[in-house]
Amino acid sequence: MGENNLARNYKEDPFETLLNNTAAARTIARAVEGTIGPKGLDVMMVDNFGNIVVTNDGITILMLMDVSHPIAHMIINTARAQQSEVGDGTTTAVIIAGALIAEGTEQILKGVPVTRVIEGIKMGTDRALAYLDAVSNPITGLHDPMLHNIALIAGRGDDDLATMVVAGTKKMGREKLNDSDYKFPEAVIAQEFAISDMFSGVLINRLPAGKELPGRINEARILVVDDALKPDEIDGQSLSTEAGFRHYLQTREEFMANLGRLSETGINVVVTSGAVDDTGEHLLTQAGIYVLQRVSAKEIERLCKYTGARRARRNVLYDENEVLKYSGAAGEVIADEKMGYTYILSGQGQEWVTLLIGAATEEIVDEKERMAKDAAASVQASIKGGIVPGGGATEIWIAEQMEDLAREHPGLESYGILCVKEALTKPFCCMAANAGFNPLEKLGEALTTQKRHNSPRFSFDSESGKIIDVLAAGIVDPTLAKAYAFKAAAEVAAAVLRINAVIRMQSDNDLSINYQD
Repeated sequence: MGENNLARNYKEDPFETLLNNTAAARTIARAVEGTIGPKGLDVMMVDNFGNIVVTNDGITILMLMDVSHPIAHMIINTARAQQSEVGDGTTTAVIIAGALIAEGTEQILKGVPVTRVIEGIKMGTDRALAYLDAVSNPITGLHDPMLHNIALIAGRGDDDLATMVVAGTKKMGREKLNDSDYKFPEAVIAQEFAISDMFSGVLINRLPAGKELPGRINEARILVVDDALKPDEIDGQSLSTEAGFRHYLQTREEFMANLGRLSETGINVVVTSGAVDDTGEHLLTQAGIYVLQRVSAKEIERLCKYTGARRARRNVLYDENEVLKYSGAAGEVIADEKMGYTYILSGQGQEWVTLLIGAATEEIVDEKERMAKDAAASVQASIKGGIVPGGGATEIWIAEQMEDLAREHPGLESYGILCVKEALTKPFCCMAANAGFNPLEKLGEALTTQKRHNSPRFSFDSESGKIIDVLAAGIVDPTLAKAYAFKAAAEVAAAVLRINAVIRMQSDNDLSINYQD
């Protein structure tokens, strides 16, 4: 792009970049607007090979979308961060972000300076977070009936799934669920044809080598080798010499001898992240030892926490005392040949719950896995940060408070504050439209009822359209999901509105040529 082109573009239409960016943001938001709420519809994603994914899960739709616009990538990355941090509320975040950008652009086109609009958005978001905290209610305990309602809403009405998730929370305990390093959705594992179940234990997606071994080992002593289990490799050049070949034979002999003594230490299950030498595998199975190889890093991490094992390198085999120090224990290890995985039960380390989700087809399994993970994330977020009235009630209640804030700041920042007001009503309007009602009519009815009772507890019933007390009906959302959605939407909106130009960078080859010149 030449300097003349750049100059001409700026003079002719200084808002071209802003309008293009806003169009990209609205396109991303529109892709998920039809999925929000209990009456939200599904989206079919199709790739170049005709493979399909049918879902109404916001983050799945966004992650699978084929996009090229940089603003689209920014918004998708915001949703990805929301999913990673809270595990829920991605659709709300994207819808609010798209609305904030659109409203901000409208004010800028009317002549309000960009910086003032952004300042107003920040002020409005800060006040919105304060109001959100004020209307939040804590979860009283793991037997609070609201937990089932939260799981039911996030799990898209699947009662069996919600019951399983809540049972899992009770098993894990509140202290573990409040741990910032523990992600409850990671307990969800989906398997085609499996029978859905919740149990205390770890599932390894591998079967032990050796068909002649029994299907169950009791009182298991487990060694976890975060390495390949084979003799040290010798390079080809050294191996071609007599001394090198002799060293290779000696190394291999020592390795096999150490493996042979492994059963004497009481180890009867060996789990490795890498491959196991064929001869070594045969030697171990002959000794009655379960060998699970090429196990994923996540499964190894869970196994270590659950059994008390520590990750070892293969050189630990040379010291019997070290083997015992690194080993963990479990009451039972069961190989399920039909399903192709191994259960580790009654571990002597930290508590771990597995939610096994099964269905008849791969597509249904994937969707149920997403539902279960959303439910688990919502329940954990609610336990950590409490709940607020759902059904869009909280957003429209806070939106109305923005009028007072705008009056407190009569300057140009008030236009940015009003952008926040309009954006916060967007999720409610999308839910009303998806349920087949007039969004403006339902918005007016809900706000009138909220003002009459001076409470954010009121929204519409998606079946009848009547205004109801959503808190009494058990329609609630995690406070943390809302808070993160508000913050994430405001941050990405401010970043997009601040962009004055989009200029293509030189390629690496062009840069190297310029430097040489």
